[in-house]
Amino acid sequence: MPINRLVLTCLCAAAVPPMASAAAHSPLLPQPTEIRYGSGSLPVTGLTIRFAAAPAEEDQFTASELSSFLGIAVAEHGQAGPAIVLKRTGPVDALPMPGEKTGPDSREAYSIRVTPAGVEVEGRSSAALYYAAQTLRQLVEGTGSSAAFPEVEIRDWPSLAYRGVMMDTSHGPLPKEDEIKRQLDFLARWKNNQYYLYSEASVELKGYPLLSPDAQFSQAEIRRIVAYARQRHVDVVPCMEMYGHLHDLFRVERYSDLAILPHGTEFDPRKPEVAELLANWIGQLSDLFPSAFFHVGMDETHEAPALIDTFIFSEEKLAPGAVKNNIQPAALYLQQFQLVTELLRQHHKTPMVWDDMFSRYPEMIAKIPPGTILCPWGYDRTVYQPYWKPFENSPLPRFISTGVSIWDQVSPNFDLSFDNIDSFLVAGRPHGVLGMINTLWTDDIAVLMRPAFPGMAYGAVSAWQANPINRASFFPDYAHIMYPAGADEVAAGLTAISRAEVSLAKAVGGQWEQTSPSYWDDPLTAAHLARAAKEREKFHQCRLLAEDAQEHFARAMQEGADASTLSDLALESRMLDYAGMKNIYAAEMADLWRDMGAHPRQAKVEYWFTTELSSHDHSRTQDLMDAAGDLQQAFRAAWLDSYTPYRLGAVMGKWNAEFQYWWSLSRRLEEYAGNFHQGDSLCPLETFSPAYKPHQQ
Repeated sequence: MPINRLVLTCLCAAAVPPMASAAAHSPLLPQPTEIRYGSGSLPVTGLTIRFAAAPAEEDQFTASELSSFLGIAVAEHGQAGPAIVLKRTGPVDALPMPGEKTGPDSREAYSIRVTPAGVEVEGRSSAALYYAAQTLRQLVEGTGSSAAFPEVEIRDWPSLAYRGVMMDTSHGPLPKEDEIKRQLDFLARWKNNQYYLYSEASVELKGYPLLSPDAQFSQAEIRRIVAYARQRHVDVVPCMEMYGHLHDLFRVERYSDLAILPHGTEFDPRKPEVAELLANWIGQLSDLFPSAFFHVGMDETHEAPALIDTFIFSEEKLAPGAVKNNIQPAALYLQQFQLVTELLRQHHKTPMVWDDMFSRYPEMIAKIPPGTILCPWGYDRTVYQPYWKPFENSPLPRFISTGVSIWDQVSPNFDLSFDNIDSFLVAGRPHGVLGMINTLWTDDIAVLMRPAFPGMAYGAVSAWQANPINRASFFPDYAHIMYPAGADEVAAGLTAISRAEVSLAKAVGGQWEQTSPSYWDDPLTAAHLARAAKEREKFHQCRLLAEDAQEHFARAMQEGADASTLSDLALESRMLDYAGMKNIYAAEMADLWRDMGAHPRQAKVEYWFTTELSSHDHSRTQDLMDAAGDLQQAFRAAWLDSYTPYRLGAVMGKWNAEFQYWWSLSRRLEEYAGNFHQGDSLCPLETFSPAYKPHQQ
């Protein structure tokens, strides 16, 4: 029976209309496949946690986490009384493996039965019990001595067997080990079972000491991360680039000649040294990551076609026989892919690969080794059809790959992210996709990950439950689960910051709703002054919404909400406010220039320039210096709380330049006012920009 029909059948069987009954209880995310509430309840106080049979270490970990959350004890053997009884009916099966299935008898399926006499939890595996424990945490209503479970029966299982997040650790900052563990704790709460650690050169490889020495996880750190994740039933999957995106390797002179373009980004598969290096790397990484899966990347390999002078960055396909200087892009790609997948099979790994290059060279699809998992990706509001279409009828297993849009945004664009996840699932489910990888890239470098947590949760929930998420209630439900104190303020803050980011995106007119590339724009160029004038209302709305978000997050933290995850959201609200401010101030300066005319009175120039625009305590430029200087310090603190110092200097350089821009402008205005005489012509506003060059006119 289809899952949606099964849910409907179960709900209709309830004695009380289930949706009306459910509305009176705490929100559950993901929504269980089958749920029926009763009229009674069970106080948490007085309960213990017991096992139906001798527990494995994994079962004990679940009981320990539940005990800590509920504030109740794990009972000694033979202890009587009301209890939460955990019953595992099959082997431990802690992690997802190739060939997973979904359904009521699947490895991760569980049931919960709460009556006034106690709680019965049953699952086939240790993972199933762990996921049941996450649902039990959400079921609790009330606090302290009044905390209770509602009477309820639940049967639940995931709609997708594989539910992962990919964390980029190469394009931008390098997260600390403890930050990775924070992410794993968070994802486990939402029933994710895979964590893809994306690396171009951020994992230590013995014998390669020159490879990103200041930007790597040590092998000891990786082993600790893998063990930590396993306790929480999350499989850490290596996502290691095996062809392109390897400039970190090729910028080292010793390895530069292994690239098809010296100091470029892609291997030259024609060189035998490449095969030797890959065998070494895959051997080390296969030992380091025990996962049965290995993602080889191999996306966006554009250098080879560029070198034969026929490549245009579009969906236009290269002629299959195109060749120059012994470069046949499709043949080289296939050679590299077959080498890598063969090496992986020697280590008993299931290869995974991004799909875009097979879409570009569809003649290669028939040569993909059976069992290889294709990962169609796309981060737009709708499915990126050119990458998806060639595989609609392919028998190869597929995981769809969505994204939480943070890599080119000042703050996460949740509208774009949620649209992307929803549309990709709608497109993928009818074609039997097995899993979903929700990606978090850091292309802009200056990216904070914690503000993306709601998008990570949205992806995890979407991949578990069969029905679409109710977007209107997601932020309130998420906030209620994550922030028992201050939930309403958090939900309002998330709504406001999301709308502020969208308003800024519309104002700057960025392709793909990009806002961070324009964040550092010189606002006094003619083009940007015209934009500020045209889009002033959008910048105004951005500021108002960002200020609303700041207030909501501040009140939430005052009420006791977790500051470790909200402080970065509050910081990004301030950053959005600054983006609006600098553009509005630029538009106001342009208004002033028009009002003063071509030959203003000397007194007027002196007043406006030295008082309103550049006074050392209260003025437009001082406001912007204050904001840029304070944001620089706050961003630095947020960075060091989550990340190692790697690349922090590059980000601080941008903030330094932003501060210096306004300081230089202030000095120029003061100097100009001091030298202005009655009858002089007023220079155009754009010539005051510290970055102005005469040829710009």
